Amino acid sequence: MSKNLVIVESPAKVKTIKKFLGSNYEVMASNGHVRDLPKSSLGVDVEHDYEPRYITIRGKGDLVASLKKEVKKADKIYLATDPDREGEAISWHLIYALKLENKKVYRITFNEITKSAVKESLKNARSIDMNLVDAQQARRILDRMVGYRISPLLWAKVKRGLSAGRVQSVALRIICEREDEINAFIPREYWTLGVNLTPEGMKKPFAAHYTGSSEKAGEISSKKELDSVIEDIKNETFKITEIKKGERIRKQPLPFTTSTLQQEASKVLNFSTQKTMRLAQQLYEGIDIKGNGTVGVITYLRTDSTRVADEAAAGAREYIKEKYGEAYAGEQTAGGKTGKKIQDAHEAIRPTDINRTPEVLKESLTRDQYRLYTLIWKRFAASMMQPARYETRAVVIESGGHRFRSSASKPVFDGFMCVYTQDDDKEASEDRLPEEISKDSVLTLADIDEKQHFTQPPAHYTEATLVRAMEELGIGRPSTYAPTITTILARRYVIKEGRNLFVTELGEVVNRMMVEAFPSIVDKDFTANLEMLLDNVEEGTVDWKTIIRNFYPDLDEAVVEAEKELQKVEIRDEVTDEICDVCGRNMVLKYGPHGKFLACPGFPECRNTKPYLEKIGIKCPKCGKDIVVRKTKKGRRFYGCEDGQNCEFMSWQRPSAVKCSKCGGMTVEKGSRLQCIDPECGNIMDKPKA
Repeated sequence: MSKNLVIVESPAKVKTIKKFLGSNYEVMASNGHVRDLPKSSLGVDVEHDYEPRYITIRGKGDLVASLKKEVKKADKIYLATDPDREGEAISWHLIYALKLENKKVYRITFNEITKSAVKESLKNARSIDMNLVDAQQARRILDRMVGYRISPLLWAKVKRGLSAGRVQSVALRIICEREDEINAFIPREYWTLGVNLTPEGMKKPFAAHYTGSSEKAGEISSKKELDSVIEDIKNETFKITEIKKGERIRKQPLPFTTSTLQQEASKVLNFSTQKTMRLAQQLYEGIDIKGNGTVGVITYLRTDSTRVADEAAAGAREYIKEKYGEAYAGEQTAGGKTGKKIQDAHEAIRPTDINRTPEVLKESLTRDQYRLYTLIWKRFAASMMQPARYETRAVVIESGGHRFRSSASKPVFDGFMCVYTQDDDKEASEDRLPEEISKDSVLTLADIDEKQHFTQPPAHYTEATLVRAMEELGIGRPSTYAPTITTILARRYVIKEGRNLFVTELGEVVNRMMVEAFPSIVDKDFTANLEMLLDNVEEGTVDWKTIIRNFYPDLDEAVVEAEKELQKVEIRDEVTDEICDVCGRNMVLKYGPHGKFLACPGFPECRNTKPYLEKIGIKCPKCGKDIVVRKTKKGRRFYGCEDGQNCEFMSWQRPSAVKCSKCGGMTVEKGSRLQCIDPECGNIMDKPKA
């Protein structure tokens, strides 16, 4: 009887797949890559057409030996690594590492770890897709070139242990640019005006809001303007000029992609991108279900496709008809293509069996696995259902040359919303329009509701919104979002407070250096274009080495130039007036992973260090002592009094020496302008010309 060997990536899949295939199949795991570029050098032969030099990864020798041993016993070898570029490359590397060139070797892929999917993959075995392999090789080599050529410059410029990356450096720049927008933001005042109107013969008033003059729409930008509008309407009649009735459709959501799953899990469950991917990997690789053994409960988790297999869609609709009724089942698959380029060989992330409801699996899952699975299951079920429908009514009211509007809606058919709702699905229409209202209704002004507002700055990025921005800009791919964010957090370029991401001083320094010395590397359009070229390699329309040949000479030239330029701005130890408490020397300024600090120049004889408090030359408005640059525990910079134990003054924006022209108080820098620090004053001024 023939013996077959199946090699998968993860040990977690071994037992499950072995159970599906039976005694004629031996299943082993490669534990990811077995070959890679060496860590000790660039690993790419620049002189010989950028040929990569792959070696067996250190520590994988015993694993490779045991795989070779099983290979000798096998008549057929099936390479069943993950169904993406990375998985294809791992299979290709296995052929060389295990010397399988003269063996019967087949590549199989499955989008879900279920018995039917695994059995079907054996019927559709194929050879290695070199286009996928070459796309992965190109990405790996591009990333290696950027990291290994630029990182040493960061070590020389700032400190050892820092890194640059083709995608991570662009992600850092995106966050830095948002921080600049926030710091430069000048709030703009506006007012909202609401009126409560009581129709004749009714007790309860309804609310309407100001939309502009009778001639054109507009908003109220000052108290003076508001008072003028109120003066115009307070003694005037309110007349209904238009009543509109209609129906509004709220479409069902698409099933999850990697990006949308990370965003929704962050918003709803407060999971980091890394945690979401870790839990999804567990659900994909297999859960031990009582009575069923170990089985994968969701499809492959790295995808930017919203396509759903016909069989899965048909099964979902049958389930919906049975559970919720014929009216709720969608007529066609909600999935489709999104974005410029998708890996459409994959499906959306969905349950492998819709009959496996969250309640059925609850006892087999951890709390967090259950929460994530529930999110995936509900989203998929909703995507297969009918849209929700609302009956809408709106009235336009005029008074004293001004226009007001009131609207209301009520659900006619809940559709997909009986399973899944998002925050923006919740109807917040508390002010219901009376059913009996007509153009002839006589309205009486009950009271006026006026509120002052100020426009808000752009929000700080969260992990979820950064993923969305990267996806919209075409930077990175589903498999790179979580590792990219993890890296910039680990390097302390960015810190996380609550859900928000803030740039540290270290991140600002690194970003500034990258923008100055390597503008193309951190250019969003350039990086997105590279991703498109990698997609073209996958499609077989571009040769992968052509990308490398065009990329490396420019990078090499930029590195050589930067080595000269960056020497001029190298951070040296700056001698300060601070005296070392231990040996009496003047302490020097050092730069560590958490920013600047004071150290004794007598190291290693004297190891004394102190926190560095950088004075900005401005006195504290509360106690008169110096204002210094400080940092939160997580590394976010702010400005506080040097006597922080006794004085509570602090500001996120840099204080200015220029006094407020209105109240004489302190101002802070807001981009190119200044703003009074007193919230009751709030005066905004132009910076004086130097």
